[in-house]
Amino acid sequence: MTSKADFNAEEWSTLAEGPLLAGVRVVKSDRGGTIRESFAMSKVYAAARQSQGENALLDELVATPPAVDTQKLQASGDPAAAVGERLRAAVGIIGEKGAPEDVDAYKRFVLAVAQAAAEAHKEGGFVGIGGKPISEQEQAALDEIRTILET
Repeated sequence: MTSKADFNAEEWSTLAEGPLLAGVRVVKSDRGGTIRESFAMSKVYAAARQSQGENALLDELVATPPAVDTQKLQASGDPAAAVGERLRAAVGIIGEKGAPEDVDAYKRFVLAVAQAAAEAHKEGGFVGIGGKPISEQEQAALDEIRTILET
């Protein structure tokens, strides 16, 4: 089993921001719905806190208040690319130091946060009628996140 103690402060910070970055990537891929998407992401964190004991690493991860340095992302010139780079770094860290079950749990959690953001509200339509559950831009962001998690 892997725990927070297996990582230095910078590595842990990178791991802790990974799920939130994935959600932010989806939120920023398409306009609108930021409040709903943020609420949906927080529900994934709350559900993970409720299922304490299933994975020690995730227990510690969801106990760490998620934070993202948005100024750093904006300063990069291409926030989407910066998110991808940071997410790749997180996957690399967990892949290098994490037990296989912890790596899988981390990747599932990251994807769950991103998926929740994508499904938070319908795209298009009129007054909630019609529309698609996930926009093309959000689906593209989810596909990009899946690709990063699979490498």
